Amino acid sequence: MALHYKEAGDSNGELLLFIHGGGVDGWMWDQQIPKFSNYHILVPTLQGHGERSDKTSFSIHQNAVELLELLEEKQGSKRIHIVGFSIGAQIGLEMIRLAPNFIHSAMINSALLTPMKFAVPFAKPMIKLTYPLIQNRQFARQQAKQLYLDREFFERYYTTSLQMSSGTLIEMIQENLSFSLSEDLESSTTRILATAGTKESRSVIKSVSRLAQFNNCQSLLISDVGHGFPIAQPEAFNRLLTHWLTTRSLSRVRSVASPTHGSAP
Repeated sequence: MALHYKEAGDSNGELLLFIHGGGVDGWMWDQQIPKFSNYHILVPTLQGHGERSDKTSFSIHQNAVELLELLEEKQGSKRIHIVGFSIGAQIGLEMIRLAPNFIHSAMINSALLTPMKFAVPFAKPMIKLTYPLIQNRQFARQQAKQLYLDREFFERYYTTSLQMSSGTLIEMIQENLSFSLSEDLESSTTRILATAGTKESRSVIKSVSRLAQFNNCQSLLISDVGHGFPIAQPEAFNRLLTHWLTTRSLSRVRSVASPTHGSAP
């Protein structure tokens, strides 16, 4: 199936692309889209998810290529901004690597940038063993709770989970665990803001610190939140994104986040 995406906002505004995480869909950005109506918003569905669940393969690189092609089609003379969550953030970084001078600014949320290749061989047998549990509502609700999706988002999360094939899930996890940060980002002109919650895994927090080492990147740890900042704290997320899109300084958002300084706590 061809790339599926939704458009919203002002068609004459600057482009703002929201890239969802794994196991969810564009609906995860429902608390952001109305707040950025002055932008030309694009919300794609990644390979193997939702409307594209008949596509059983998943590739960070190929998703990045598809999204760059979409942006080229829609750009005209517009400035481009991207926002990615989890594996969507990894896809965002791959887009920047492929087109280092194309995207004006990016907000990278909860990206795993420390490869865990030792775990890749175990992904397939683990998913084969646990995949049947996905259809269990109680199990799905526990999974959703970890992502702050156990309330108004649960039914859509559960439906999206049921649509995803085991093959897609396996490839997505393998891609996520294998992804590594490219040193080429240093030469990019894209302004990058990297965030992670203080309750996320140490690997994700360490990844934010790694990104902070690049001259074109600033980073923030978000207090008292785990893997799901856009959903868990939508008002704070929207304030931070608004500020990042309109200024180079982060001084005004210190009240909702604590800055990192290039090393994991």
